[in-house]
Amino acid sequence: MSPSLRGLYAITDTQLLAGGRLLPYVEAALKGGARLLQYRDKTGDDARRLREAEALRDLCARYGAQLIINDDLELAARLGVGLHLGQDDGHLSPARALLGRQAIIGSTCHAKPELAEQAIREGASYVAFGRFFNSFTKPGEALATGELLEQARARFSVPIVAIGGITLETAPHLIASGASLIAVIHDLFSAPSAAEVEQRARAFSALFAPA
Repeated sequence: MSPSLRGLYAITDTQLLAGGRLLPYVEAALKGGARLLQYRDKTGDDARRLREAEALRDLCARYGAQLIINDDLELAARLGVGLHLGQDDGHLSPARALLGRQAIIGSTCHAKPELAEQAIREGASYVAFGRFFNSFTKPGEALATGELLEQARARFSVPIVAIGGITLETAPHLIASGASLIAVIHDLFSAPSAAEVEQRARAFSALFAPA
């Protein structure tokens, strides 16, 4: 993953995308310019997860985006796509060894640069800091700040992802502070229609356009 990669990082949510909305809403986000798509599904229905992940991989290939699987190394390896690991999801080094040098592997680093430094040593393609605001997915006190992004940008050469309750109104400050990618769940996929998802994705993507 190139350090120059910038843009919208869309993350799916099982509850928001229930009722047949997953594929049309994700395609809308990709049409709107999402550069990375993370398939995040914490349920235990392995057969359904495989079907959905395969369909998402094909969509990402059609739109020139990259699919990332949340916390499932076996599924990522089976599909030949990327992986995102939280701090409780296992070590990054074995994942890098299995997926190969070219795979995108990201790591959740909360608000701790030392976790990012360790992840990069183990082969992380990007490091994700958050949460920056109260989040629907993981409610609670905001932990990360714009100052943290500024420090991380000066310290690390890999892309930096900002995540956690980010909206169109709050994203510009985080991008200016050093975020390479803005990860969005609710403010993107809570839209009432696929057309609105595409519109929101285009608005987020436009924030990264050269001035």
